[in-house]
Amino acid sequence: MGRNGLSDYLMQRISSVILLAYFAAVAVILLQGTTFEAWTALFAQTWMRIFSLAALLSVVFHAWIGMWGVLSDYVTERLMGPKGNVLRFLLQLLIGALLFIYLIWGIQIIWG
Repeated sequence: MGRNGLSDYLMQRISSVILLAYFAAVAVILLQGTTFEAWTALFAQTWMRIFSLAALLSVVFHAWIGMWGVLSDYVTERLMGPKGNVLRFLLQLLIGALLFIYLIWGIQIIWG
């Protein structure tokens, strides 16, 4: 998130472990077979909502760090000319806004 490379590295790895655990748990539940009522009851439980929120936050952090890395490596003044830094800033602004919208929308879905 911009502090230093180690914190970004750790955040990327922690978020990926949370996502792996979440999607593995959902896959196990789906492979066991479930009905709409059971699925609704599962997501009505507080622990699943918290787990889903942790996965949502992990997606947002993971995506931001990943996109920041790609943009700061490939959308630069050296590679794209004098407008490279402006383009990178605008793309980071757009991605940040979209991730914020997705986060708010996801929270609304999970807790709404």
